[in-house]
This record gives sequence, structure tokens and C-alpha cells, in this order.
Amino acid sequence: MIQFNIPPYVGTELEYVREAIEDNHKLCGDGPFSRRCHEWIQSRFGAQKALLTTSGTTALEMAALLCHLKPGDEVILPSFTFSSTATAFVLTGAKLVFVDVRPDTMNIDEKKIEAAITDRTRVIVPVHYAGVSCEMDTIMDIARRYDLLVVEDAAQGVMSTYKGRPLGTIGDFGCFSFHETKNYSMGEGGALLIKDSVYNEKAEIIREKGTNRQRFLRGQVDKYTWEDYGSSYLPSDMNAAYLWGELEVADKINENRLASWNAYYDGLRPLRDDGRIELPVVPRECAHNAHMFYIKCRDLDERTALITYLKERGIAAVFHYVPLHSAPAGLRFGRFSGKDRFTTVESDRLLRLPMYYGLTAGDRDAVISEVKSFYASR
Repeated sequence: MIQFNIPPYVGTELEYVREAIEDNHKLCGDGPFSRRCHEWIQSRFGAQKALLTTSGTTALEMAALLCHLKPGDEVILPSFTFSSTATAFVLTGAKLVFVDVRPDTMNIDEKKIEAAITDRTRVIVPVHYAGVSCEMDTIMDIARRYDLLVVEDAAQGVMSTYKGRPLGTIGDFGCFSFHETKNYSMGEGGALLIKDSVYNEKAEIIREKGTNRQRFLRGQVDKYTWEDYGSSYLPSDMNAAYLWGELEVADKINENRLASWNAYYDGLRPLRDDGRIELPVVPRECAHNAHMFYIKCRDLDERTALITYLKERGIAAVFHYVPLHSAPAGLRFGRFSGKDRFTTVESDRLLRLPMYYGLTAGDRDAVISEVKSFYASR
């Protein structure tokens, strides 16, 4: 069986977890391995401030809280995304305003954002699908002209760039995921990146159950007290130890995934050239991280048939998001701005192929061969 995903493992993770337990005697959050991860993210991506979180979801929740949203405020986002992108803002009482996607990248259509803005709009949330950046210059220009905050959902975008700038560092806040399905994993985990230091202290308080614990540990205050609202967003240092093993060889992982992505692209290009399928589009200004490889079938029926065909031959291939605006919660918490021209029809065609660190050339070639065989039989 060729699995769709196998969590990354490079070989040093268990030794680092052992070190956290036996040598450091530090299992809770913000231990030595958490600090190493923070420093690596800040140094590698030029982030002003990075804080590990328990998930990409809670990174988004922290960003939503730092935006100081009130009930009735509006947040613009694509409908083609995971529920976490939406729920983080729903928890603040904000109203969701969904915008159509571009069919080439499946990212929010930057040309549709301005028409969705009202006097209640406060935040734009670009989601970098498949690790390919949204058109950030246009989005940031709109945000500045309308005095809006930008929260980048870069859950899939670690190591990707837009015009040389790392994803997650362009907007006011950036959110990473280190879930087991992502390029770099700590099992469950994420990170919040903060652009302006004015938010640093507030973020630390929110992350530490509403207390000033970080200032106390730095010796900046002599009392450890409850200051404001917050929650426990710190991951265990054992999880951070696992992640540290992968960040040390981040380039190796990235290169391995890109090799698989490029092999898929080259192997399936003939089907694209014959008009049988569509392949991912990466705009010239974007450098992606091979988070996923997808194809687009002719329609939903063809996609369903291909999934079944591959499953019968021991290959796990899966579709992706069901558009949020058509889901029960989406109908309750949001509205679609303009016409759904591409979101639903394109999501019905999209099929993801197996992609993970360590995917063998043999398995990759088998996937390509079976996809070609499917289309040869039709």
C-alpha cells in the first residue's frame, strides 16, 4: 500500500525527546528545545517574534485575539480552506466573508477582495494553498489603504517564499502548522509569527493563561500575576524536541519533497499536454515547498472514479476541502461575497497524490504509472 502521508522522521527526534526527559527534566512548554525552535524560526525567516503553539489552529486563535476583534466585525477569507481558518475568528464573534479563489493556484482571488470590504471589515486572511503564496503585494496594498490587519494562514507554507520573502512574515501575523501532515512535524503543533513588536507582550500574556509569567521569568517584574484573558497555548518541550530534529535538516527535507514534486510534474506532464488533466501552477514570483502535489480531473465523477481506481491498486489518493461557505457552520457564521465561480467547481476536481518526506522513487513512479493507466483506459 502506498500511503497518502507518512509523518516526517529524520532519526534524531527520539534522542532529543530523551534529552528533554532525562537530561533537561523539562516536559512542559518553553523549555530549551522550544527556545531553539523559536530562535531558528526567527533567524531563518527573519521573523521579529516567533512563538510555538499547540497547533496551527491555536496560532490562528492567538492571531485573532491580537486583532482585537469584536462581535459583528468582519473577516475576509477564502472558502477553500480548512475549518481552523474560520473557527479561530468565529470564536471572537466576528462575521466571515468568503471570497472566491483563483483557479490557477486555488488561493484567494486578490481582485475580489476590495469588493468584499465594508465599514465593518477588520482583517484579511490569505491562505497559502499547497505552499504557494497568495498575491501578497496586492493584498498588503489593499490592507494598508483600508487600515486592515493581515493574518497569513501559512500552515502549509513553511519554507515557501513570495518575491524572496518567507511566507508568514509578510502580513501582521503569520501562522504555521507542525501537524503530522505537514512538511515539518511535532505531532500536533504550530507557531505564531509577529511582525510588530508592539504585540509581543500581549501575545505572551495570551499564550500564558493571561499571566505575565514570561516577564517574571525574565526578571522584568517581581510578581507573577493574572493580567488579562488568555489560554494555555504552549506545546510540550518534548514536542519541540521532536520538531528540532527536523528543523536542523530543514533544507534536506525540503529538497527531498521538491524532488518528488518535480518527478510527479514531469511524469504527468504528457497527460496535461493532451488536455486530460491539469497540473499545479506556481507563479514566477513564488518559491514553493512541495507541500502537496495535486491534479485536477475533468469533473467530480472522474475524480471519484480515479480515487477508486487507485485504491484498488493500493494507492491512497484523496480529495481536499469541501468549501466552507456551503457547510452548516459556514452558512451560520458567514456569507459569500460575489459569485462562487471557481471555489466549488474547482474543489470538486482536485485530487491529491501521495506526498511525504522519504517517498521512494519506486512508489512515486508507480503512482504516475497508474494515473496514466487510468486515463489510457478511458
